[in-house]
Amino acid sequence: MGVLNVTPDSFSDGGMFEDAGSAIVHARALAAEGADLIDVGGESTRPGAEPVSEPVELGRVVPVIETLAADGVPISIDTSKAAVARAAITSGASFVNDVTALRGDPAMAGVVAEAGTEVCLVHMKGEPRTMQDDPRYGEVVSDVRAFLEERLAWAVREGIAEDRVWLDPGIGFGKTLEHNLELIRRLDEIVAIGRPVVIGTSRKSFLGKLTGRSERERVAGTIATNVIALERGASVFRVHDVAEVRDGLTVAAATFRGARKEARAR
Repeated sequence: MGVLNVTPDSFSDGGMFEDAGSAIVHARALAAEGADLIDVGGESTRPGAEPVSEPVELGRVVPVIETLAADGVPISIDTSKAAVARAAITSGASFVNDVTALRGDPAMAGVVAEAGTEVCLVHMKGEPRTMQDDPRYGEVVSDVRAFLEERLAWAVREGIAEDRVWLDPGIGFGKTLEHNLELIRRLDEIVAIGRPVVIGTSRKSFLGKLTGRSERERVAGTIATNVIALERGASVFRVHDVAEVRDGLTVAAATFRGARKEARAR
C-alpha cells in the first residue's frame, strides 16, 4: 500500500504532493514501483494535526482519485468522513482506510456496507491532536486486540461483510516507543483475530528515536519493521518507499518460505 498524502502538513511529505498534478505523478511512480494499492489521504493524521473541513478534503482527493482510477490504479481513501468516502468510492476508490475504526462518523459504516468495499479498522487512542499526550494502557497488546475485536464485531453488525474487513494496530497512533515495539514483536496476537493485518511503520517518529534519523532517512528502519511484521503474519504494508520495502519483503518472504519447506521436510 503506497502512501499518497495530498496535504500541506503530513509529517514526512507534507506539501510535496499538495496539488493534484504532482500527486498523480507520484501515485503513478508508486504503482510502477510495485504498489498494489494507493492510499490517498486529504487530511493529515500526524500527532498534533488539526482537522480539515469536508469541502477542503473533497477538493484535495477527488480529482486525484478520478484520474488514477481512469488509469486503472487500485485506490484506497484514507478518511474518517462518510461523505468523503462516498465521493471517493463514486470516483473509483475500492477501499476505505479509517483511522477512527468507524467511530469518527456515524454514517461511515453504512457507506462501506452499501458499497461493499473493503475497509481497514485502525486502533487510535484519542484523536490526532491529542493521541501522543501521555498514552497509557493496561497491557498494550491485549488492549489493542480487544479494541479491534470489538470494532470488527460492531462492523459486522452494521452490515459490513467480515471478509471485507482488515485490521491495523495503529503503530504511532497514541503509542510510546515501547508500545510500538511491543505491538510489532507480538503482532501474531493481532493476526490471530483472523483478519488480514495492515502494518504502518513507514518513516514514523519511533524509528527516529531509535536511529537518530530524520523522516526521509528512515527507510532502513521501515524495512526492518516490515520484515518483522511479515514474519509475524502481517499481510499489508503501508509505506512511502515502495520499491525499497517491496525488495526487502520479497527477499524475506523467499527466505521464510524456504525455512518452512525445510521444517516440513524434517
